[in-house]
Amino acid sequence: MAESGRSGTPAEEPGGALTPRDPPAPRRRRRRERMPGPGAPPGILVADPDAPKPVIRVLAYGPDGVDERDIQSPDEIPALLGKRAVTWVQVAGLGDVAVLEKLGAIFHLHRLALEDVLNTRQRPKFEHYEGFHLLILRMPEMVGEEATTQQFAIFFGPGFVLTFDERPGDCLDPIRQRLRDGKGRLRAAGPDYLAYALLDSIIDAYFPVVELEGERLDELEEDVLKGVSPQGLVGRIHGVRRNLLTVRRALWPLREVISALQREEDAAVTAETRLYLRDVYDHVINLLDVLENLREIGAGLMELHLSAVSNRMNEIMKVLTVISTIFMPLTFIVGVYGMNFDVMPELRWKYGYLFAIGLMVAAVVVMVMFFRRRGWLGGSVAEAPPRRS
Repeated sequence: MAESGRSGTPAEEPGGALTPRDPPAPRRRRRRERMPGPGAPPGILVADPDAPKPVIRVLAYGPDGVDERDIQSPDEIPALLGKRAVTWVQVAGLGDVAVLEKLGAIFHLHRLALEDVLNTRQRPKFEHYEGFHLLILRMPEMVGEEATTQQFAIFFGPGFVLTFDERPGDCLDPIRQRLRDGKGRLRAAGPDYLAYALLDSIIDAYFPVVELEGERLDELEEDVLKGVSPQGLVGRIHGVRRNLLTVRRALWPLREVISALQREEDAAVTAETRLYLRDVYDHVINLLDVLENLREIGAGLMELHLSAVSNRMNEIMKVLTVISTIFMPLTFIVGVYGMNFDVMPELRWKYGYLFAIGLMVAAVVVMVMFFRRRGWLGGSVAEAPPRRS
């Protein structure tokens, strides 16, 4: 009996959780990769000098068992092919072109497909070649509070699955463990089903990332609604929106990728696997719906925060304006009675000083009462009397 996926439709492989990575690190600058120069012939392979060296691991399996081992050289792989129903070759690291060329020769991969593997800024896509299929997508990972993705390429054909990861560390340990345990139908199925299981596991790994960003937005919303403006609030909101945009860029093209897989009529993709792909498509649509809602909330929070800051500034300006307005008549009275004229009313009067002080106090009281009646200084705005018809 198939297990249930997140969307409630049948799915045997629900996917795994993100594997913990390094401790929180400062935001990394976007790395510029070395690419073939303009006018270079198609299919030229250029590796990034900063990319880690490939680490190869083979997991061959069938209904009767699993063989798993680390490989020091691609030359060891041909002897392992065909011993089990499916051979899964896992390559982590793209820093050695010679290794990729040997793997391409062993599995008869087109050089354009290998070039797509080395160009790690590829848009998620699905391509059919003679003898194999290529599926490229992006795997999520959290580095501190920054959501990033790395490219993951899947080649699958008769009896083999070959995967390329940018660097060691992925979210596929649950798939490996199910193969070792022999649970479900994974060990009895073909390479197309393993490709589906990898795709489903990677897509399900986006759910914790999206949920984490949703929780961060809830915390930011509470701060904004309480009128709290901690240092860096705008930067935190912008960081969440940037993470959501990164996830959206990785997920949006997967709709057409999965649709292309479902329409594939080649015998390498069975009808049963295409049925499970409908569940993966539901997961992607669900994630995209949640992403759109969170992006709208993030935009609304930014507007709400800026509006709150503007309102507080308006309140401050209103108080300062009221104080300045109150002191304007006092300054006028003091200026008039400070003039050096011999003939001036109340200048030599016994109570002239008290009269000036009383006049200023009266002016302040009248203006404060007027401001309060208008609602400019506490209280509520007085309602206008109803008009008679």
